[in-house]
Amino acid sequence: MNYLNYDLQLSPGDVVMVELDKQANVRLLDESNYQQYKAGQAHRYYGGLAKTNPVRLPAPHAGLWHLVIDLGGYPGTVRASVNVLKG
Repeated sequence: MNYLNYDLQLSPGDVVMVELDKQANVRLLDESNYQQYKAGQAHRYYGGLAKTNPVRLPAPHAGLWHLVIDLGGYPGTVRASVNVLKG
């Protein structure tokens, strides 16, 4: 599976801002859910299908997070710009 992955160290109040060049799935996952995502298993995440820009995802809690962007198995590529607004 092709996807973009950004490792983010987030604090409470931080907001992840994502700009996409096309519609894509945007998921914010903790480490254990990221491992399940990579293994193709059921996982929990924040976010979902992004149809508008920018996507804003607040940090659920402090820690290491993985921002994953994919096309849901469809062919093609997606370009993304990711910034963290500190809370």
